[in-house]
Amino acid sequence: MKLATRIFIGLILGIVVGLIFNLAVGAETGLVKNLLTYLISPVGDAFIRAIRMIVVPLVLASIVVGTASLGDIRKVGRIGGKTIAFYLITTAMAVILGLLLASVFTPGVGTTIKTEGVTYTAAKAPPFMTTILNMIPVNPVDALARADMLQIIVFAILLGIAISLVGEPAKALLKVIEGLNEAMMKLTMFVMEAAPYAVFCLMTRTVTNQGAAILMPLAKYIIIIYVGLIIHAIVVYGGIAKIFGKVSPIDFFKRVSPAMLLAYSSASSAATLPLTIECGEKNLGIKREVCAFTLPLGATINMDGTALYHGVSALFLAQLLGVDLSIGQMVTIVLSATLASIGTAGVPGAGMIMLAMVLESVGLPVSAIGIIMGVDRLIDMGRTCMNVTGDLACTLAIARGENAIDYPTTIAIHSKGRPA
Repeated sequence: MKLATRIFIGLILGIVVGLIFNLAVGAETGLVKNLLTYLISPVGDAFIRAIRMIVVPLVLASIVVGTASLGDIRKVGRIGGKTIAFYLITTAMAVILGLLLASVFTPGVGTTIKTEGVTYTAAKAPPFMTTILNMIPVNPVDALARADMLQIIVFAILLGIAISLVGEPAKALLKVIEGLNEAMMKLTMFVMEAAPYAVFCLMTRTVTNQGAAILMPLAKYIIIIYVGLIIHAIVVYGGIAKIFGKVSPIDFFKRVSPAMLLAYSSASSAATLPLTIECGEKNLGIKREVCAFTLPLGATINMDGTALYHGVSALFLAQLLGVDLSIGQMVTIVLSATLASIGTAGVPGAGMIMLAMVLESVGLPVSAIGIIMGVDRLIDMGRTCMNVTGDLACTLAIARGENAIDYPTTIAIHSKGRPA
């Protein structure tokens, strides 16, 4: 059975079991609590920890190898420029779509939500220029230990360029890093054997804890975000795949579905990164040096799903509080959400920090975030899925433009989950 199919089955079964636990048995009963504490949560958390164990060495090795393989520094700059431009443009489009949907369907108008005691204290977002300077690691070993992805990416790119310029004397070092990269990809496939079971456990825990009661007052808000995510995926990513990638949108989504499903259940672009790279290389036929360069960068700075969520959330909260936003304020939301996608990269809790920045930019109270915090996990799953899909769509387009793709006619995912 294909990996994507097994993950999907785990996803559906997790939703069913979670609803049974929440509605029929009761999330507060001893049996359900014990199952969540001693069986379901440990399996899901162990899988996420195992994936995160892989991410840092994989990103370091893959970007060094990818950059060194590109050879010409001008090519590195060209691909890097295209990648960042793609990510920023699609992010801006996502914010605009979110604002349009929230303006048309007004999810905050006529909605009654108790706001007494609802608070949210935003973590302090660093100034934009400070973030730019912090991209340069003072100590690369410390950056690796802290899993600071932006610093790791910058160091890996510079090291790859240096290896390329040095040439023959650095060949031995490159061989070692290539060996590490291959080993981490193999380890990824071992860990992915547990993905369907981990997805089942993660979904069971989420649905059991969230239940249906918390969703009802915010149902319109949640539905609009998911409709926006689907429209953005079909129109923008499908259009990129068709126009720039020369690939059928349906075929594209089928080939990247394993990464989409894992991103949805884990709500972590970083945790999904090993499988995202695997889908790019094996299912889409993109050359390793391009995947290794663009996908880790996308996992760090590309936040289309998050940006759309910011647009809808800002307008929803404004409507709920009876605040009319001007066209100028909406433009401010677009600009602040787009720039924040890079400005807060690598900061823990980036989604909430970015939303706090967006609300502050138009004078809305940051404490209002507390109103939507209860359903953030459900929304986070959807927006992470779109973030990962956007990484792959943009990578496909860039690879086609660089003639760095050998698109396979068919793919067959073996029982162990490795595409043939």
